[in-house]
Parts: sequence; C-alpha cells; structure tokens
Amino acid sequence: MFSQLIGDPSDTSNEGNIYSALEFDCKGDYLASGDRGGRVVIYERNQHAPRKASVMDLDNADDPWTIHHQFQSHDQEFDYLKSLEIEEKINHIQWCKSVGDNQFLFTTNDKTVKLWKIGPRALRFDNKKRSVIRDGILSIEHEHRAEITTTASPKRVYANAHAYHINSISSNSDGETFLSADDLRINWWNKEISSSSFNIVDIKPPNMEELTEVITSAQFHPSHCNIVMYSSSRGAIKLGDTRKASLCDTSCKVFEEPEDSGAKSFFSEIVASISDASFTKDGRYIISRDYLTLKIWDINMENQPVKVININDNLKSMLSELYESDCIFDKFEASSNAAGDRVVTGCYGNQFSVWNRNGRNEKCIQLNGTGNGDMRPQQNVDFDKKVLHCAWNPADNTVALAAQAALYLYEV
Repeated sequence: MFSQLIGDPSDTSNEGNIYSALEFDCKGDYLASGDRGGRVVIYERNQHAPRKASVMDLDNADDPWTIHHQFQSHDQEFDYLKSLEIEEKINHIQWCKSVGDNQFLFTTNDKTVKLWKIGPRALRFDNKKRSVIRDGILSIEHEHRAEITTTASPKRVYANAHAYHINSISSNSDGETFLSADDLRINWWNKEISSSSFNIVDIKPPNMEELTEVITSAQFHPSHCNIVMYSSSRGAIKLGDTRKASLCDTSCKVFEEPEDSGAKSFFSEIVASISDASFTKDGRYIISRDYLTLKIWDINMENQPVKVININDNLKSMLSELYESDCIFDKFEASSNAAGDRVVTGCYGNQFSVWNRNGRNEKCIQLNGTGNGDMRPQQNVDFDKKVLHCAWNPADNTVALAAQAALYLYEV
C-alpha cells in the first residue's frame, strides 16, 4: 500500500537532488537520506498520520514522515596532490545508538567519513524581569525563555585514511568501533580516535596490473563484534573472524557459487559483481544483490546459496546494449525485514519487488502508487528510471525506495 511521496519524480534538471543513500535507525523512528549534492535529510515518523490510498492523495498535511532536520554533510573538494576532484555525493549512511534526545550517524563521501550529532539546542535565551507583589512584599522575578531548535554538529572527522573510493561504513555491535571500506582496503576505527585506524583487509596487489577484484561492500555482524563480512566484484562474499586472525583478507570463509564454464561470456564477471551484501537482523543469513539476481546465503553453508532469485532475467539478451550505455554497471541494493524472511530490491522501469526467503515473489510494484501486481517483463524498458536504493524499517513493514530525485514509502 502506498504511504507517501517525497520530492518530485519529474525533477531531472538538478543532479544534486538525486538520492544516493537511505537508512532507517534501529528503532524505525527516523529515516536518513543522502543525495549527490552532499546533503542529508532526516525524516521523523508521524505516529498519528492517517494512511493514504494513492500517490494522488498528497494534499493531506498529516504525512506519515515529516522532515526532522537537514544539513550539508559534505562539500566538493579538490585533492591538489593527486589533481583529483572529490565529489560531495553521500555514498553511505549508518546510524549509531542514540543518547538521550541526541541521534548520531555516520556519513561518507568518496574520501572522508564524518560522525554527526543531531539533537535539540537552545539558540536564544530571553531573560525578562517582572514585578510581583506577594503578601504585600514587592519582589522581582526573572523569566527564562529559550528557543529550542534541532541542529547537526560534526563530532568527529575521519579523513586521509583511504586512497580509493569509500563504498561502505558499518557500526559495530560493541558501540565503540566502526569500519570503513574502499575498493581495496577495510579500516577498523575507534569512534573516539579520528587520527588512526587499524587495517584488517588489504587486497591491493604489489603490481596493480595484477588486480583481479575490488571490494564492493562491507559490514559487521549485527551481534558478534568480531565477525566482518565483505563482498567483491568477482561475486564472492568473505566472512572473517578477528579472533582467529587480525587480518581478514586471507583467513576467512568464502561464499561463492561454482563457475559454470559453459555459460561464461564477456559479461559474466560484470554481472556477477555484488553491488550490495548485508546480514539479516538475526545474523543467520546474508542477502546479496548482483546485476541479475538476488541470493540468500546461510552463514553455515559456503558452497551454494540457499536461494537464487532471478530479478532481471529478461535483460540477459540485452547485455551488449546495457554495456554500451553503462547501465550494466548500475548498483542495486537489497534490504531485509526484521524477521529476515522477506527482502525488497529495486529494478528498472521504477519497479521494486518483495520476495520471501523461499523465492516466492510476494509483490511487484511500480512507483506510481497504483498498487500491486505480478512482475511481468517489460517490452520497452526505460533504463533511466530505476530503483537503486532501498531500506526496510526494522520496526514494521514500511519500505523506503529512492528513484532519482523522488523518495517513496510503501507498506508491504
């Protein structure tokens, strides 16, 4: 069921308004979004909002989600040593545990991770005096009034630790550390120390001409602070235990499907690249998304996935055109619900689908608020309309989906 539309789906003039990251907090009360302009917008759940029947019902002021705060997280920079322009685009957002009325979250662009504190702050104090007579005695009383507003302030800036583009950040369950991952390295940080980090994965070869894969995503286990998972462009997922070895690039479990030599083609490695991988909330399964499929892995079984779900199977005959237009390099995300038995992911034509762990397609919805239906291959697929980013609320069945400059919320 359609819940809310934020933004303008027809806005294609300003590339900075295109969404690039989505993340719910652990309680499901806040939704953070980042865009290519370096901005972060935090939405707060409106507990008393009525449900909406369709995307056309936009005049109701009681929206389910309202803007809590927005701020500029990153600005465009220039690396004069390497003569490189550093984009302000937000690559990833990760919530931390809240403290009192204050929320904390990590944001990152290609090179710099920042820890932000978002909370109430008194901007202006008004001290007024008034005369009061009590029991025949004249006294002066002071009235103190403060204007309270929500502000965002940077607590820490973790810079100069990555030579390549950062693609992931992940908070650890210990509440004290986090990781940041780029194309070739993963660093483990203490939140209170921004000057140094510990490198736990380094796959950079001595000769860059020998490079065969890059890191595409990384995440800590939701409950075991010693377990780290990361995925690669070769379609492999690696699970490392820092109790066994502090360096997780060689000592790890490898989840990878056997290669079918008969079906190998020029595009095989490209479409096998994992664009997103994450644990379910209970940590039992790993959800991975590549260009054509959605895979569900049991962490106790490395040799094959529990289920392989074909998402873009109808695109296999169009890979040449997709390669020429660079669409084959689009990175789709996937997100699971709190129970870990349902998964949402996006595809082309502004469609998204919901699947259960057994591979049954529960819903396929086009982002126009018209409702549900089975997924049907489109004859003329619009590759400019795509749902790359998605997030599932851990408290209920609300999913957030970003399509270009528009953010949709659905109850599934």
